[in-house]
Amino acid sequence: MLHDLDMEKRLREAKLRPTRQRVALAEIMFGKGDRHLSAETLYEEAREAGVAVSLATIYNTLHQFTDNGLLRAISIDSSKTYFDTNTGNHHHFFFEDSEEVVDMPDGYVTVANLPEPPAGMEVSRVDVIVRVRNNVS
Repeated sequence: MLHDLDMEKRLREAKLRPTRQRVALAEIMFGKGDRHLSAETLYEEAREAGVAVSLATIYNTLHQFTDNGLLRAISIDSSKTYFDTNTGNHHHFFFEDSEEVVDMPDGYVTVANLPEPPAGMEVSRVDVIVRVRNNVS
């Protein structure tokens, strides 16, 4: 688990001021290894840890961390975004029944025949989300 000083350094390296709330939220997010969190999940975990923070601050912090490369946003649909502590190139399963996001094992998905991007543009990454549900038959 990363401690306050490690987290403060990580925030500074990402060009973010290590405020008390940012450090506390970062410890909650990154202290349990790679994981996928919604804003609501982080809010609940912060409350359980005794961190006094509003849901608006949670959203602001998640977006700041994403904008500064500490997190990767995974948009499942227009109403649900998860934040991934693993910012490396990988794909995901989304379990529709439990609304859980899980990393897909490396090497299973390859993306071929991508179109040429428009002039002056480059492909920054390709996100694959495979939606799965319980087989009801």
